[in-house]
Amino acid sequence: MSRGYASIVGPRLNTLPLNHHSSIAVKVTLYHNPRCSKSREALALLEARGADLAIVKYLETPPDEKTLANLRRALGGNARDMIRSGETAYRELGLDDPALDDATLLRAVADHPILLQRPIAVVDERAVIGRPPEQVLQLLD
Repeated sequence: MSRGYASIVGPRLNTLPLNHHSSIAVKVTLYHNPRCSKSREALALLEARGADLAIVKYLETPPDEKTLANLRRALGGNARDMIRSGETAYRELGLDDPALDDATLLRAVADHPILLQRPIAVVDERAVIGRPPEQVLQLLD
């Protein structure tokens, strides 16, 4: 391989840059909703870069509170940053109350996974929300 590129042979022939740190594909866990266009776009971007993907269809296999707490830490924000505030469940559960702590919010997301912001990509101890979808690519650098 020359110049840090690898040939990918399949339905399409492409020449893609490898991760500049090594020739091993980066392992990415993607919390994915196939019905979401942003999530599908993020998945396509990661596939095009040759990422070693583990797809979590979180509506079918919802993350538990411990997993959500780990995601929150990896994202580096608070639980509110992980929540889709436009969802009906958000209003119905009164999650707009600023007095609610992270544990309460994460419990609500565990019980109502539709509230989880999407997509979320994770590499090791780092995570990003793929809004816009190109955000997920920063994990490959």
